[in-house]
Amino acid sequence: MHWLTDAAAKAGLKAATTLLLPAGTSAADAWEVVARALGLTPSELAGKVADARRMKLARLSTADSKAMRLVPEKLARKFGVFPVRDDDRQVIVATYDPDNYEADQQISFASGRRVVFELAPPHAVIQAINVGYAQDKSVDAVLTRLESELTDAVRVLDDHKPDVVRAQEVDSAPIVKLTNLVLRDAVESRASDIHIEPGEGNGVVRFRIDGVMRVHMQLPMHALNRVVSRIKVLARLDIADRTRPQDGRTRIQVDGKVVDLRISTVPIRDSEKIVIRILRPDTGATLNEVGLAAPELERVRSVLTARDGIMLVTGPTGSGKTTTLYGVLRELAAGDVNIMTVEDPVEYELKGISQIQVDTKRGVTFASALRAILRQDPDVIFVGEIRDLETAEIAVQASMTGHLVLATLHTNDAVSAVARLVDLGLQRPALAATLRGAIAQRLVRKVCGECSQQVTGGLTDEEARLAKRYGVTPSVRAVGCARCANTGYLGRMPVDEVAVFTPQMLEAIGQGATTPQLQKLAVDSGMRTLRDATLERLVAGDTTLTEVDRVIGDTSPADVAATASVPQQSGSTARAVIAVPMASPPATDASGETRPTVLIADDDPVMLQIINAALLKGGFRVAAVTDGASALRKIRAGEECALLVTDFHMPEMQGDELVRQLRADPRTAALPIVVLTGSDDENLESALIDAGADDYLRKPIDPVRLLSRVKAVLRRAS
Repeated sequence: MHWLTDAAAKAGLKAATTLLLPAGTSAADAWEVVARALGLTPSELAGKVADARRMKLARLSTADSKAMRLVPEKLARKFGVFPVRDDDRQVIVATYDPDNYEADQQISFASGRRVVFELAPPHAVIQAINVGYAQDKSVDAVLTRLESELTDAVRVLDDHKPDVVRAQEVDSAPIVKLTNLVLRDAVESRASDIHIEPGEGNGVVRFRIDGVMRVHMQLPMHALNRVVSRIKVLARLDIADRTRPQDGRTRIQVDGKVVDLRISTVPIRDSEKIVIRILRPDTGATLNEVGLAAPELERVRSVLTARDGIMLVTGPTGSGKTTTLYGVLRELAAGDVNIMTVEDPVEYELKGISQIQVDTKRGVTFASALRAILRQDPDVIFVGEIRDLETAEIAVQASMTGHLVLATLHTNDAVSAVARLVDLGLQRPALAATLRGAIAQRLVRKVCGECSQQVTGGLTDEEARLAKRYGVTPSVRAVGCARCANTGYLGRMPVDEVAVFTPQMLEAIGQGATTPQLQKLAVDSGMRTLRDATLERLVAGDTTLTEVDRVIGDTSPADVAATASVPQQSGSTARAVIAVPMASPPATDASGETRPTVLIADDDPVMLQIINAALLKGGFRVAAVTDGASALRKIRAGEECALLVTDFHMPEMQGDELVRQLRADPRTAALPIVVLTGSDDENLESALIDAGADDYLRKPIDPVRLLSRVKAVLRRAS
């Protein structure tokens, strides 16, 4: 009986007693076969086997680089081991084959110490070897095996004309080969971003693949700094200036494929960090190819039947907003409409569409380009992002004059776009007259088709916990293989919620409905929430519970206590109170001192989360409401409140009126108040201070600055 099946049986996994591994099965293959047969991941199997073997689990993330000097890389790769730490008498080594007597003997001889094995699954050990030993290789050693390939692997394109890197330049400058290696590997790995990050003694190159960061290689700092300089040369940046952030771009050709690079540098300690966004002009998809689920695709197309108004796509950076909108543009570009865009940057070149690149140095901003576009007789206008009030106002004006405006916005869900635009300073009647629809999107990793495992037996501990939280049972679990770099996932797919603004919703917007109220109306009119759309992908076997939890978290009603009702025709509105879904710290700190409670009044859930996180980090307790009237009632009811943070634009009672009423009441006249607003009105600050506010902050909010201002206001009030 193989040691692994024997240990699994001793761990109480009865199915292991009937497992027979063919003679000659390698240790790594044995782990994969046994884990798959038992319905476990290799990491979960390691946890159970370690107890049965009375071994410790190796903590590879805290490995000591000094221990690697005791075990040559040749031995580490030969036996599948990785040195974790050492002392004067022994070296602790991670392994997935603890019965390998030869490994014990040779490592003991090479290190001069007694060998102690700790257990880890094969993929974890192999990754640790690849990452750990990379930092001890010279640049020339890293490139030796690829020297001939890298000569022509990457070509720099200038004005769309290839400029081949000369062979003699590659031979005389290994750093050029190293840069080519990084760029080529990133493109071949389907990476969306390259992060080149300095550290103490060594730096690291990481790729973002399918939305998740992965370590690619470690480099000595002298090599990393030279790679950064080489990339800055490609982007025509100032390599002598290492004290200021810089942005640039270039175009390269990798194995015949043209790729655009957007480069950003920032100073970090005595070096620079560089991030490269990889854009592939040849990968643009039509709306059918984007991958939207059928119900959401149908709702999007229903919005596109409008020939005026605004359609928004929302979500965090990297959620595929632009890709989806490019798919929409391709569907609309039938030759009978004039489509114009203003973008930063232009990610894909679209035939038959006029695209304007934002260039602030030449005075080409979103707002100025939009004004120019309106004189070009457009039918459809695409705005890369609505960032400020000026751009938002021009977009509204364009939609009111017979144009269909498509734009992106940063909010957590579809209906929160309304609160975000109000925060920027737009009037609700204007929004009620122009909004047609909003899409909120995320990207979820798909399980690898080669190694994914059907869930047929019992659930793992993590799966059971998440299944209880989300109320569904997973169909598949991720395992990991060479094709997916042992991650278990390959590629991504969009999950969306599409709010179609019905006449009832538009009326509610005009009457000052809160985000929870609009959310209820949207769901009643047929919108599937992000949660529901994502769980459908899970049940279909496209992804895993772990991935669902990573991307959308848990936003179930049980975790976000919200009550909401729709504005009545009479004009009266029911009030909404939201409990922020994070636990406040204890009422007292370690010294026994009482923690002050801060009340937040803001109807934008994104702002609530940002402010909540900042205040919790600062040690405050937090309560939250979504309108001024609710805040006034809570304070007058005597609920604990050391300070109020209120938005200026809110339903029912705006921030300035809330401040005036609090100051007019002797019981609350001394309450410290900080007011937030997205308005650029220069007179607003003095008006609010005159009304009685203690401080004033413009959005977007910097959490560190907010926390320092809150503490300063409390100090002055004490």
